[in-house]
Amino acid sequence: MTAVTIDDTRVHDTCATAWDGIVPVLHDYIAIPNVSPDFDADWREHGYMAQAVDLIEGWCRARPIPGLTVEVHELPGRTPIILMEIPASDPSTGSGPDDTVLIYGHLDKQPEMEGWRDGLGPWTPVLEGDRLYGRGGADDGYAAFASLTAIEAVHAAGGVHARCVVLIEASEESGSTDLAAYVEEFADRIGTPSLVICLDSGCIDYERMWVTTSLRGMAEGILSVDIVTEGLHSGDASGMVPSSFRIIRQLIERVEDSVTGEILVPELHTEIPTGRAAEAASTAAEIGALADHYPFVEGARPATDDPTDQLLARTWRPTLSTVGADGLPPTNRAGNVLRPRTALKLSFRLPPTVHPDVAIEALTKVLTTDAPYGAQVSFDHVQGAPGWNAPATAEWLESAMSTASEQAFGRPARSFGEGGTIPFMGMLGEAFPEAQFLITGVLGPDANAHGPNEYLHVPTARRLSMAVAHVLDAHGRRS
Repeated sequence: MTAVTIDDTRVHDTCATAWDGIVPVLHDYIAIPNVSPDFDADWREHGYMAQAVDLIEGWCRARPIPGLTVEVHELPGRTPIILMEIPASDPSTGSGPDDTVLIYGHLDKQPEMEGWRDGLGPWTPVLEGDRLYGRGGADDGYAAFASLTAIEAVHAAGGVHARCVVLIEASEESGSTDLAAYVEEFADRIGTPSLVICLDSGCIDYERMWVTTSLRGMAEGILSVDIVTEGLHSGDASGMVPSSFRIIRQLIERVEDSVTGEILVPELHTEIPTGRAAEAASTAAEIGALADHYPFVEGARPATDDPTDQLLARTWRPTLSTVGADGLPPTNRAGNVLRPRTALKLSFRLPPTVHPDVAIEALTKVLTTDAPYGAQVSFDHVQGAPGWNAPATAEWLESAMSTASEQAFGRPARSFGEGGTIPFMGMLGEAFPEAQFLITGVLGPDANAHGPNEYLHVPTARRLSMAVAHVLDAHGRRS
């Protein structure tokens, strides 16, 4: 590997100056309620996604990066993407002029969620100290800004980088349903990346760069039970007509042990790789119990107290979360009625190497076969997203990540398995098996992505931009 000559002071100063200007733009971005299409069927008519795209596109176009091109594309019936290309700083860098770094992020958002504290709200950006509160700043609006800032810093510091393609999508929170079409449409532009950088992941603390080595997959659908055609007086019918809620409880007991939370469908399990188990043990030995960060009510406790088991439970074991319900009136409007129907949206997180199609097929069979009392049962509106398990890390990247974290944060990088899902990574892992991956992000344990009081830790975003600049330079100098 060629000796690194990038000027760290210039990297630091460039990123610091850029982020002073980025924070006000992120204020404006947070204020736009551009929730993902799954949560706003009329997203095109509302125009919020277009507003977010226009805002980010405008900022990107103004960056003083040699050769930068910024394009917005919208295939028929699809959400838009922002596609940016930056030519190699020196065509002789890396593996030659066709060598490519693909940098990924998204700009669509999760819906509002209840529980924001006084003075905060999903579309009300508030900067308190180092925290910029509001929906989407950390997940994942900052990504486009951090990506170009890192590239700009490489140039300012006298570094080198290979050709870069930056792809910012607008359907990630809906399972990246539109992304495959764009990857196919622009396959020639994307090329065959030797390095993929994704800024949509998390971190365990804000003291170093955390590198994600695995992501869970996802399978979800709506489980519905219909037992009668209309609501009935509960005093008149109960005891003779079974409750749709009781039936749905029985069905869920087929797939989840209600006492332990263990998933009972074998197809959703996999053997934990030895290396990932060792990684979890090493990380747990340093950070302790990750679940201690979560806002438990007084007297409550996590499902497991063992720090290593906590990390493995959130990455390599399947789980079920019931994330929505239909057919249940609010408690202040609930009459004494035996309801005709109950529907629950079930979200299963899958170990990284379990294919979602296999999981969905198994779940559908278990949930809909031999319905109690002959009830009408369906498991539909299903969708899945693949997980991802990182390939072996090249020596140059291992060294680059350590150096980058030391330079930007003052501490070496650490790795861990992330509990969330980034569908694009599974897609890329299959498409480009020879690529190296840097998956990282700014979402600490209390940043609360998808929930109330979500925030972006601004210093971490700035430092991560610096770290990415160092990795880009190392990639450009590798031999």
